[in-house]
Amino acid sequence: MKVSDIMSDQVICISDGASLKDAHHLMQTRGVRHLPVISEIDGTLVGVLTHKKMIASVMTMLNKYGQGALDRKERYTPITTVMDQDFQHLTADEPLTVVVEYFIENKLGCLPVVDVDKKVLGIVTSSDFIKLCRTLLQQQS
Repeated sequence: MKVSDIMSDQVICISDGASLKDAHHLMQTRGVRHLPVISEIDGTLVGVLTHKKMIASVMTMLNKYGQGALDRKERYTPITTVMDQDFQHLTADEPLTVVVEYFIENKLGCLPVVDVDKKVLGIVTSSDFIKLCRTLLQQQS
């Protein structure tokens, strides 16, 4: 099996010109925990923002500035200062045997899937692997 067999191709991405508030709102309203960040200039993948990283940033702001200033601080915090810029990505044809080991060894929750031009094609999450396990287990029953 390959990455393309389990990846989600309906990916919610966010622009690198967005704020932390934009990302927070997008995660809440769309029910996602991982946001690939794409360049406004050329549409390439430039970072990844996880729910865990976003919550940590919001909690730091809350503790430092208080509830009253939180909304303003979130609005004026560029997503580029919070996102992970050092991230791994996949191609659609990579074998799942390699990818699953990478997930286990690095304790990752997601890996974006890109084409040769670094345009986002999809995303693979730990939930995608759980769904695959369920399917495989049901086939054995």
